[in-house]
Amino acid sequence: MTYLLYNSPSACKHHTKSSSEWQTKMAGSKSSSDPEIEIQVEETKASSEGDNMLYKVDDTPPWYLSILLGFQHYLTAFGSTLSVPLVLQSAMCIGDDRVGLSEIISTIFFVSGLSTLLQTTFGVRLPIIQGATFSFLTPTFTILALKKWECPFTLAAKGEWNVTSDPLPDPGSPEHKEMWQMRMREIQGAIMVSSIFEIVIGFSGVIGLFLHFIGPLVIVPTISLIGLSLFKEAADLASKQWYIAVMTVALIAIFSQYLKKVKIPVCRVTRKNGCSMYKLPIFKLFPILLALISAWAICGILTAAGAFPEQGKWGSAARTDAKIDVLEKSLWFRFPYPGQWGLPTVSVSAVFGMLAGVLASIIESVGDYYACAKLAGAPPPPVHAINRGIGMEGIGCLLAGAWGSGNGTTSYSENIGAIGITRVGSRRVVQMGGLIMMILGCLGKFGALFVTIPDPVIGGLFMVTFGMVVAVGLSNLQFVDLSSSRNIFIIGTSIFFGLSFPNWMKTHPGYIDTGSDILDQLLSVLLGTSMFVGGTIGFILDNTIPGTLEERGILRWRQKDESWTASGDNVNSVYDLPCIQKYLNKLTITRYLPFCPNFQPCCGKGSKKQEPPVEPTSVYEKKVDDTNM
Repeated sequence: MTYLLYNSPSACKHHTKSSSEWQTKMAGSKSSSDPEIEIQVEETKASSEGDNMLYKVDDTPPWYLSILLGFQHYLTAFGSTLSVPLVLQSAMCIGDDRVGLSEIISTIFFVSGLSTLLQTTFGVRLPIIQGATFSFLTPTFTILALKKWECPFTLAAKGEWNVTSDPLPDPGSPEHKEMWQMRMREIQGAIMVSSIFEIVIGFSGVIGLFLHFIGPLVIVPTISLIGLSLFKEAADLASKQWYIAVMTVALIAIFSQYLKKVKIPVCRVTRKNGCSMYKLPIFKLFPILLALISAWAICGILTAAGAFPEQGKWGSAARTDAKIDVLEKSLWFRFPYPGQWGLPTVSVSAVFGMLAGVLASIIESVGDYYACAKLAGAPPPPVHAINRGIGMEGIGCLLAGAWGSGNGTTSYSENIGAIGITRVGSRRVVQMGGLIMMILGCLGKFGALFVTIPDPVIGGLFMVTFGMVVAVGLSNLQFVDLSSSRNIFIIGTSIFFGLSFPNWMKTHPGYIDTGSDILDQLLSVLLGTSMFVGGTIGFILDNTIPGTLEERGILRWRQKDESWTASGDNVNSVYDLPCIQKYLNKLTITRYLPFCPNFQPCCGKGSKKQEPPVEPTSVYEKKVDDTNM
């Protein structure tokens, strides 16, 4: 495996692991304050999950690489984040108010960047991007479909609004702005109040209690269905011009797989050594960014050459001039702020309807944490990190509601897939990506430039990244006894039912009628979420059908978790809180706080940094001991 090393202490300290010894051959005598990329390539024998990573979670790439890699994460999350306000445009009654739409887009990017910084710094502390969530769309549409919030422009288009006796305001006028802003305030209030439930669920440790019953047979359908359930979004974008989408997939494959060992000579000028050369594995570091720019440029050339048809015909979505008007209508600079649309309003039905989206988002995020840890070369997240991550996502949704993005925030699966492709799992890179999202959220013109990326290019990107998420979920089957008919039954049933029933729910809306609108919304959202249905089926079957811990894969899964400590890595160091961890360790009360790294649950496994209590032994550990006997 090819590794990229630096001769500065800050860059090398995480690479000197006992599990794999690397030797650095430095050319000449160079100052330690003058970092230079080492040219050495050495084959090492992998002994842990993270040995094939260029940068692990705690590693810090040079600032210029961090900016480029962070920008790559921004581009990866761009399509999904942008699609949410565009989907809500009609229901929110924004209509042709392009300026208002651009302000909402800037707001959602700004809040996503802020939530990413909070999550990676104080939350689960994995390199995971936070962005707009599709889980909130269904309850949002349900709320806005109430007679009180029906959009007059939509009714007029259907012929159900008398424009003569009650004329509609001009798009973008103050009257029209108040029309969609009052709907925005209703959604804001619902998101803010429902996010309090997520904060309580996370920081109280409720979600952590269920982790003792979760094994590979639960993780596999949950993570796999995250990617499988998104195939329609990827296919819809790619189908607008399949040739361009396939070309984008091919470019990503060429850069990330075929050219991953190719290094490009790069020139650098310093005062001491003058002009020097070093080799940079640019294709391994930036395959997604290079593929996007290349596909975008090719589409621009083909557009100028007249190769694509005119607007309205198949293939016209690949034109780079299809959305060029966005550059003219967007503002240069605008700073989003809380309450920019007015004081949020709250109603009980809207809050409980939005709570369904919160619960679905929690289930999805837990699976994302495990997928991200695996792809980033980090140990599986402990209970306290998951508790803190869910609680911080609740805070992110609270901020999104206060700012008025029209949506909440959740962990992004597509960026997790990007980590697997680039093999860069550095937390600093994702934090840089969050900072870029905040900055560009204030620069309307720059963000509008990337709106012009053709949809088929984004669809091709989603084909690869969503596929990576599916593969990561299936990779957990390595710990399970696949010769067992019990396990085969659980895997097949949970995945297939997780795809089938939510699809029926989406094609048959309104079939759930319990007599309570709130309960109907709750069940419709949860049962329409693939990862929730599949994960729940897997959870019930795995914990009720008789089977040994070895057969279920839990023994090997636990041995994998413990191998991080055996290899010399501190399992909890990845998830420790910055700056204040040493002070928290001195406080006895932090052992009883579910979100602290040295949390010692009375019915679970405590921190590895301290000696675990002799009694009481957890039920989970007793089962392992009994099986070993």
